Amino acid sequence: MFSEVMHGLIARINQDNTTENLIQCNFRIGIVPAGSTDCVCYATMGINDPVTSALHVIVGDSQPMDVCSVHHYNTFLKYSVSLLGYGFYGDILTDSEKYRWMGPARYDFSGFKKFLSHHYYEGTISYLPAVGTLGSPRDKSRCKAGCFICFNSGEQLSKEKHRRSDINDNDFEGEWKYAKGKFLAINAACMSCACPRSPKGLSPAAHLADGTTDLIIVRKCSRLNFLRHLLRHTNKDDQFNLSFVEVHRVKKFKFTPKHLENESSDIKDAGKKIFDRICQDHSACCCTPVNSNWNCDGEILDHAEIEVRVHCQLIKLFARGIEEEFTCEEITESCMV
Repeated sequence: MFSEVMHGLIARINQDNTTENLIQCNFRIGIVPAGSTDCVCYATMGINDPVTSALHVIVGDSQPMDVCSVHHYNTFLKYSVSLLGYGFYGDILTDSEKYRWMGPARYDFSGFKKFLSHHYYEGTISYLPAVGTLGSPRDKSRCKAGCFICFNSGEQLSKEKHRRSDINDNDFEGEWKYAKGKFLAINAACMSCACPRSPKGLSPAAHLADGTTDLIIVRKCSRLNFLRHLLRHTNKDDQFNLSFVEVHRVKKFKFTPKHLENESSDIKDAGKKIFDRICQDHSACCCTPVNSNWNCDGEILDHAEIEVRVHCQLIKLFARGIEEEFTCEEITESCMV
């Protein structure tokens, strides 16, 4: 329901604007948690309690949040605020649709299946690093209430609004970088994506409103190493401190599957691609599928080749961020003072 409301609100306010020049939405959205992971509530409030969510609405708190727009060439597909996942997480979502009768347990079942199948996908990732922003994906500083990094990004956004319109934004973008190879998972996290099973989330240091997304690239590795990476999401170990894992804080990125890169190749290669597609639909074949699907906030995207842009503080929620936890000793000391 949150996704539908968000899409409708952005579309209504930006009827006459392109997705490159979206206007901030001043209307706030209230969320009462009732989903599978409630990662938006965990990232913006630190808990998935309906009463707490209702109190934030009553009090009138306001928390700005970044939004990613997803395009296939120049065609807009979806907005995303939490996870864009290709490969492992995309395969889980696609497979779980067959087992909706199982309820939430279908994600565990499909996750186990996809871990055993260990499919990897070839392609090229192009990304634009976030230059001039504070923080990094591995600095271990969590986004909390009154976050200075998000506040600083809001100040920069206000200055950019007053910049002369004849200045081309591309002049300030910086240099694009590339990653090519075989990938088990490609994830973009606009927030920590924390949930009960992953208290820190996919990217613990991701910020809600800094105008960036954390691009997590998991290259082909053994099942054991991939299991190590997955298990680190459930404990305090650094899930990025592995040789086959990369993480980059970016403002834009693109992904092109290998078979689309080779569309202009010779007839022999074209025949191979046709054979690969046949194998993908053949239940008895153990060949790796040509493409995965993108998991966009729990919805499947129809296109594998996409371009993603981050829009800084595009929407606002009735929330205030995760508040600091105080121990009994700290509370006692403050009362004595």
